[in-house]
Amino acid sequence: MTASPSLFRPYTKLVKIQILGKDFEVPENNTLLRCFQFLQPESVAYGRFCWNEDCQYCRVSFDMGEGSQPRAALACKLMGQDGMRVKEISSEIKYCLRGLNL
Repeated sequence: MTASPSLFRPYTKLVKIQILGKDFEVPENNTLLRCFQFLQPESVAYGRFCWNEDCQYCRVSFDMGEGSQPRAALACKLMGQDGMRVKEISSEIKYCLRGLNL
């Protein structure tokens, strides 16, 4: 089953991100958690995420490419960007993205 287009903010193109060393294309102008949902619509929808920063289940560590500083953030608030490299993900995200074989 595919995710409803209304779940996502309007986008005209897909951007490239890397999750734990694997490359993916996700919709621009969307939070990283929505990008994860684009990749695995069903499992992310059933994850224990609050989508508003309270639960902390969507914590990630990322950088923006070689030479950039790694940072921690919440995927529900962080906008997915072209070239983003997600280096660490919470166990809840890992479980929800298990179909991607990360």
